[in-house]
Amino acid sequence: MGNRLLRDAIRNGLRVGGLAGASLLAPSLAVPAMAQDAAQDASQGQKLETITVTGSNIRRVDIETSNPVISIDRSAIQQSGKLTVGDLVQQLPSVAGNAANPNMNNGGGTGGSFVSLRGLGTNRTLILVDGKRVTNADVNSIPTAAIERIEVLSDGASAIYGSDAIAGVVNFILRKDYQGAELQLNYGISDKDDGERKGFSVVFGQSTDKGSIMGGIDYNKTDQILASHRPFSKVTYNLSRDGSVISQGGSAASPSGLYGGFPQFANCSYYGYGTFDASSPGGNGIPAGYRCFNGISAAGPGDTYNYAAINLITTPQERTNFFLNGNYKLTDSVDAYFQVFHNSTNSAAQLAPVPLGLASGGLTIGAGNPYNPFGVDIGAGSPDGEDLNVRLSALGPRIINFSSHTDQARIGIKGNLFDTDWQYDLWGNYGHQAFVFHNINYLNGNAARTALSSDCTPVVAGQPLTSSSCLDLFNQNNPNTASQLQQFFSLNADNGSLQTERQGGLDVNGTLFDLPGGAVSLAAGVNDRKFYIRKYNDTVETIDPSTGKCPAGLSSLCSTPYIGQFDVKEAYAELFVPILKDLPFIHSLNVTLGDRYSKYSNFGNTNNWKIAVEYRPIEDVLLRGTISEVFRAPNTTESYTGLTASFDAYSRNAGIGEPRSTNGSQIQTIFSGASVGGYPIQPETGKTFDFGVVYDPQWLPGLSLSADVWRIYLLNNIQRPTGQTIVDLCYKDPRGVGVNPYCAFINYNASGTISTISGVTFVNLGRLDTKGVDFAATYKLPETSFGKFAVSLNTTYLSQYDNSVPVLGTSSVAGTYNSQFGSFPRWRGLGNVSWQMGDFSASWTVRFIGREKNTTFPGYPGGFLPVGAVTYNNVQFGYDIEPINTRIDVGVDNVGDKQPPLFYQSVANANIDVNTYDPIGRFYFGRVTVKF
Repeated sequence: MGNRLLRDAIRNGLRVGGLAGASLLAPSLAVPAMAQDAAQDASQGQKLETITVTGSNIRRVDIETSNPVISIDRSAIQQSGKLTVGDLVQQLPSVAGNAANPNMNNGGGTGGSFVSLRGLGTNRTLILVDGKRVTNADVNSIPTAAIERIEVLSDGASAIYGSDAIAGVVNFILRKDYQGAELQLNYGISDKDDGERKGFSVVFGQSTDKGSIMGGIDYNKTDQILASHRPFSKVTYNLSRDGSVISQGGSAASPSGLYGGFPQFANCSYYGYGTFDASSPGGNGIPAGYRCFNGISAAGPGDTYNYAAINLITTPQERTNFFLNGNYKLTDSVDAYFQVFHNSTNSAAQLAPVPLGLASGGLTIGAGNPYNPFGVDIGAGSPDGEDLNVRLSALGPRIINFSSHTDQARIGIKGNLFDTDWQYDLWGNYGHQAFVFHNINYLNGNAARTALSSDCTPVVAGQPLTSSSCLDLFNQNNPNTASQLQQFFSLNADNGSLQTERQGGLDVNGTLFDLPGGAVSLAAGVNDRKFYIRKYNDTVETIDPSTGKCPAGLSSLCSTPYIGQFDVKEAYAELFVPILKDLPFIHSLNVTLGDRYSKYSNFGNTNNWKIAVEYRPIEDVLLRGTISEVFRAPNTTESYTGLTASFDAYSRNAGIGEPRSTNGSQIQTIFSGASVGGYPIQPETGKTFDFGVVYDPQWLPGLSLSADVWRIYLLNNIQRPTGQTIVDLCYKDPRGVGVNPYCAFINYNASGTISTISGVTFVNLGRLDTKGVDFAATYKLPETSFGKFAVSLNTTYLSQYDNSVPVLGTSSVAGTYNSQFGSFPRWRGLGNVSWQMGDFSASWTVRFIGREKNTTFPGYPGGFLPVGAVTYNNVQFGYDIEPINTRIDVGVDNVGDKQPPLFYQSVANANIDVNTYDPIGRFYFGRVTVKF
């Protein structure tokens, strides 16, 4: 009842007074705005402490450097009302593509949020905590209550951090030296009375002249939202390729079944498919109780199955976090420190009941099974290709419960060397992560083999059913079918993984000598990193390597266990050279040189450098440029993954003779890691370029403007070719069909239809080029009698995103939605207006996603389906009750209840792109913070 009262109070208050004000404080405070504050402190004679900014290991007074860094401070995190930080980071304009978030149900369900800067993929964005690598890249696993600020570097940084820092780095800086205690309570709910979100955090700290300790507990829980609770996702909507017909669709694997390859249905108009219908008299060779399958048309979904209503558009999740960090002064020049945080996450996905394909599942209904009216083997044992795809509705929805436990610990000693300004940091870092997927309501295909065979035991009325009793998959209205499936053949099975990462290193930094422009500084270090992963499966979820079949009967559930490990030894150096300063037209001129050597146990050595220039012709203007070599080593998934099955999206190009797939719009693809398949995979390599200008005019204090032109290119891209890619490589090769080596992976059935693709591994394939422009502006207006105002704007324009593959040519993704890469609108923006007067504050955030082209509908007029621009508005209000040390924040996300654009059958979740657009709608939140 308390939750309901709080919910209603928040909602009613916002409805009455909220929508005309201001909104959410955006994470768009650009670093240049901070530089003016530093300059002001210096002009007042205050001593400025040297710090390191993300993207460099050099300790400097300057906050504004050659590195394009955006900072999200703690106040922005607090006023957002978010219980986790994934949404905040994913809304940055420099983020694009299809990184997972809690709105991803099909293919997700982990509750995690991952970051894909520049749309280059989550494995090309490096996640750090206090400048060190973390084992779990899910940013939602980092306790929000522990975060002081988030620094986002949108530039390549392999010379500084090593592998993976291609598109950039997200560095979470944790709180330290906290004194006191803080209690925070959070609550939120959607305008549709679902997706309830609640949580609390407790933070405590104690500081003395000998050291400090700080810790806390952070708990949050979010309820699920069913797709059936939103009009855009309650059914599956299909759009004809020419855009002329919008129809309600679904899956051909329905409870009544899809019968393919049968001569009895050869004259059926829907590709020769039939279905079960107990009321049908049969005829024309079709047995009684069966008829032709009716596909999707303008008249309706036909016999297809509406799986959408059972799916989720927000997955349930529950997190418990614990964090502790502290330091102790051993001597006047030596400090010991430690840092520990723990995350436990439980979440779930929910999918429609199992769609069973007999042939792909390695199962056969025997010709002598008494329920089989066709008199032939059906499925894997059929010599002529007769097959049945059927939805096992009696098993109930598939539920995937996910649990994750992450522990990260860092210890070290640091201090000054002798009586110099040289500092050292000797540290060790350990990360441990355990995943478990508990799969519920699947089919145990192995257990059902006898019941489907010709040797099954006929069912006798009044006699108890057994696991060998004949199973009727043809008529799921048969009460015995439901009873047998639930009693004998329902499968609950587990799979999971354990991974650890051990790191240790020594970093030193200090000044070498003086030049006319200042002191030359050096940062250098060595480190050693060891990574280990073990993936395990229940036996029934383990693919049989000799046949490629899944004992469970559903190939997407199966894989094979694997163990992978590697170690890397690295050494780096970074040199800051202030060449000139305080000359005509040269207020300052600095150069930074960096280099990193890495030796990997699994592929060899690599060396990557960077050069950066900072030039101020006058104090107000900074011209900056960076050129960096970047690389990404193959990760354990790409190297060591065992046999794994995937149902890849497939759009047949009939114009070049591409065959149909037995799975319709999907192809079952069985793949493995490069080492498992014997393929010699190499790192990705490339270069990044960033050239920018920052303007901080002294004549208008509080204003900061910046613009950066950037470009990235990558060679030897590591990817797992999809089923679509493999078929296209085979059939589009100008040398003719069958010549391309990828043709050998394609398996056909007797009718010439693609049954599976197997033998695929991760490979180095193709090149990627992307470039664009970032613009940022912040302005803190002079204080007025109406309060303090501040405005900010961050935008990104994407001018190029080209993926080039031999034979297939270049795919230009910029400005389009692509089912493989995700959404890449050319324009994205995030703007904010904030106000503060006394104890009151308010803010308004506008998030803009530009228009794009959905290229999966080439027959649509113009060659693509247009997707219009979308703008989201968020508002937030806060009030400090100083006498009781309490702050209250309330807000509304998506004030206008903006609905996401439809992408129809080109997406896997809810008819929309859940990686980019908001599926929840208007959402109310409140937060109470009490300090002691």
